Amino acid sequence: IGKYGLLHLDFIKAHRKGRYTSLVSECRLNEYLYQIDIEAKEMLETIISRLATERGMDEDLKARDMFRWVAEMYNIKASAEEIVFKEVIYK
Repeated sequence: IGKYGLLHLDFIKAHRKGRYTSLVSECRLNEYLYQIDIEAKEMLETIISRLATERGMDEDLKARDMFRWVAEMYNIKASAEEIVFKEVIYK
């Protein structure tokens, strides 16, 4: 279970107690969190790729202006994580 699975675990413990209890009692919690983690990582990769393409983040920019490329990619990752949090983690 990775970062996103653990974040979702904290969320369901605090806000979805019934779901958490049923997952624990059915011994499916780890499998469920693993699937959430995989789904979140796949969605994150897809969104980052799409946003980077839309904003023109390519190898040419990386070679010309490394600092701008890094700043833009951090911004893209932060934006993508916000979407993943809303759509997967805190749902």
